[in-house]
Amino acid sequence: MPAEITWWGHATCTIEDSGTRVLTDPVFARRIAHLRRRGGALPPPGATVADVALVSHLHADHLHVPSLARLAPGTLLLVPRGAPGQVPGLRRLERPRLAEVVPGDRVQFGDLVIRVTTARHDGRRLPLGPHRSPALGFVIEGATRTYFAGDTGLFGSMAEEVGSVDVALLPVGGWGPFLGPGHLDAERAARALEQLRPRSAVPVHYGTYWPIGMDAVRPHEFHAPGDEFVRRAAQRAPGVAVHLLRHGESVRPEVAR
Repeated sequence: MPAEITWWGHATCTIEDSGTRVLTDPVFARRIAHLRRRGGALPPPGATVADVALVSHLHADHLHVPSLARLAPGTLLLVPRGAPGQVPGLRRLERPRLAEVVPGDRVQFGDLVIRVTTARHDGRRLPLGPHRSPALGFVIEGATRTYFAGDTGLFGSMAEEVGSVDVALLPVGGWGPFLGPGHLDAERAARALEQLRPRSAVPVHYGTYWPIGMDAVRPHEFHAPGDEFVRRAAQRAPGVAVHLLRHGESVRPEVAR
């Protein structure tokens, strides 16, 4: 049976495949520093239940220690190599089992293989962290091959490094009025589809968090990226089915026979 994918907001998704629950970049907070959740309700308590949790990089909107502390006991937590040294709170976590990974690693869990891939993004723990931990993507291979891009810019070897996938979970926006280097917007994410050629895609990383006090600053950058990605993908990769999910909504994308 194809994987079921649930989007909880921002970069947090549950991927249920081959009897295993994988959770991406778990964030269950109303507020992260200067960011406040403006879109969608908080995920329900059941969203914290996973067999494996993936952290793509050390930015606080992707590696949120209080959210990781809510994971079920025994959850396998994959983080970029060096993360415990840069985020001391990780060393105090008691419930998940921590494993550090780098691009090229393969982790077997039950009937799943999780491949660690490259991402083009600043992997530091901002604002002052050193460049010691890579930003990562992941391919979850079971009944469905699902690519979770984390945060990344577009790069020429993306298709080669990611390989053949059925579903791509791609960031299409951000949490502020401007996207810096190392990010995909709707247009660049659609260009990524041209390279990757998955059967399906789900846009993530938009319409959830926004800086406090900036509601009126370029609000289209908060609301529009999902719909814009649908339009751009139809132009650049018309053979890819794009599933535009609401917060908490699930889909079972078709896979190649």
